[in-house]
Amino acid sequence: MKYVPLGKTGIKVSEVGFGGIPIIRLSNDEAVKVLLHAYARGITFYDTANMYRDSEAKIGRALSPVRNKIIIATKTTRRDAKGFLKHLEKSLNDLNTDYIDLYQFHQVANVEEWQKISSNEGALIEAEKAKKAGKIRFIGVTSHNIQIAIKLIKTRLFDTVQFPFNFIEQDAKNKLHKYSKDKGIGIIAMKPFAGGVIDNTALAFKYLRQFPDVIPIPGFDSVQSVDDIVSIYNSPNEVTDQDLEKMEEYRQELGRVFCRRCEYCQPCPEGVMITPAMGYPIVASRMSPQVSVEFLKIPMESTLKCTECGECIERCPYELPIPDLLKKNYDLFEAHRVHLKI
Repeated sequence: MKYVPLGKTGIKVSEVGFGGIPIIRLSNDEAVKVLLHAYARGITFYDTANMYRDSEAKIGRALSPVRNKIIIATKTTRRDAKGFLKHLEKSLNDLNTDYIDLYQFHQVANVEEWQKISSNEGALIEAEKAKKAGKIRFIGVTSHNIQIAIKLIKTRLFDTVQFPFNFIEQDAKNKLHKYSKDKGIGIIAMKPFAGGVIDNTALAFKYLRQFPDVIPIPGFDSVQSVDDIVSIYNSPNEVTDQDLEKMEEYRQELGRVFCRRCEYCQPCPEGVMITPAMGYPIVASRMSPQVSVEFLKIPMESTLKCTECGECIERCPYELPIPDLLKKNYDLFEAHRVHLKI
């Protein structure tokens, strides 16, 4: 494992980090096992968030004995000063630490949210106070909106920026990454598998390893998943013409309108299982219609509960027309079911 600078922060992190969402599915003991294995394999950068249920607590339980040897990044969704302080104290407590290396404003989606954060009653003032007090070492921001992300880093108020980046979603590599590198802002890549639609691990990281200044944070939910990715980093990187052709096949299959499984749209007030239902066409194309109909029957039938209230559209960072896509996916599901007489 190599260790690289995180922008101009003065700290070095492992060239691949640990995304903290998947461990919420694991028991405490299993999560601790995976986290300790990641540390043993050389991963030193751990990214989580206040909203990732018990992810912070599991990281704190597993890694507090080696706290001075790792870098912890977490996030808050609060935009107001009072809420920010409440989240910060909870994160410190759950992570079992008295400081956080990188505290990020989570999913800043528009100008209005930034205005709230940077107002006199906003969270930014408290973040800067916490930094002076030693509770936070560096301040970062995350977003799924390229224009907003660029606007935010140009304020020069942030030490890092976190944005989706993979061989399907490449928008960041030009303006966002170039400006960040020029100004010494650390770059963190969320969604290295495009929310799970890239199912070829080797191909995903062949692409990402071409950008050594960018730290990807794949999610891990098993010892094997850690070993699979770390082993990729222990060998030379070579992107062949065949690899490039395969990447293009993925791009053609998915286009730009697809679900990244971030789950910001949920919970649905009517109980629609949005995330698995949004993925039905991909599952059907890569497995088989019969497997897909049987495997996703319950989520697909839940889409009939949709009232088109629009809440999911408001929450979606990619502004996807979710009710329309769910209808389209259900029609495909029903066509498969009728054909197969299931």
